[in-house]
Amino acid sequence: MPTQVERTRKPRPALRSYDDTPDTAESFRRIAALPPGPERSALCQEVVVAWMPMAVRLARRFRHRGETADDLTQVAQLGLVKAVSRFDPGLGNAFPSFAIPTILGEVKRHFRDELWVVHVPRRVQELRGQVRSADHELSATRGGTLSAVHEIATHTGLTEAEVRLGQGALEAYTAWSLDAAPGHPTDSHPLTDTLGGIEPAFDLIVDREALRPLLRALPEREREILYMRFYCEMTQARIGLRLGVSQMHVSRLISRTCARLNAQVMAEPRVVKRTA
Repeated sequence: MPTQVERTRKPRPALRSYDDTPDTAESFRRIAALPPGPERSALCQEVVVAWMPMAVRLARRFRHRGETADDLTQVAQLGLVKAVSRFDPGLGNAFPSFAIPTILGEVKRHFRDELWVVHVPRRVQELRGQVRSADHELSATRGGTLSAVHEIATHTGLTEAEVRLGQGALEAYTAWSLDAAPGHPTDSHPLTDTLGGIEPAFDLIVDREALRPLLRALPEREREILYMRFYCEMTQARIGLRLGVSQMHVSRLISRTCARLNAQVMAEPRVVKRTA
């Protein structure tokens, strides 16, 4: 009598028959019997060519995921080659039941390992797929309306934190060109307009810190002249009247002092010390 397991076991669904399903059972038996060599390789190649339409059909399932059709077909064909070389007809299984998971696995590995612009951990990639699928399923039931985080969490059994993590990876799959203009269709400003520039004040801070100890080392009279000219914005004539010298003498002192300071700063790199 059949056991309980045999009575409750459900029959496996039959593989769908396509026009691109050739009869290569005899070829596989010959391949299994042949030793490695040119004859075996040629026969494997014939089988690969016979099953090529199936690989192309499977590649089309992924045509809307950002990869070109030619690249998808090439990856699927690589999976087909692996399936032909690994298939064992002695196990009693039909070739499509072995080849289809092999080809799909090859294509999925291609998406996982080759197409991510930003490196994302495997767990986050899985969360991205779950969140993306759940959002599509929920949106289809409500006319395209975006789903809330808690709705996706309830639908998938994930926590809200995991949903947010998966959503964060949705935009890490592809990268925008700096010449692209995302956002509103009428917005013609490219992403390059949002890039920051070099802050000129940073160089000013470095120059001031480099000059600070040199200014302290100047004679008091020269330091006072520079203070009145560059901080108080006094004219050379007013400085001369205050010090009892001519405007020309003040000009020569300022030029000589600035030239000396510039030479000291440019002479060798200095370690800028922070002041309290």
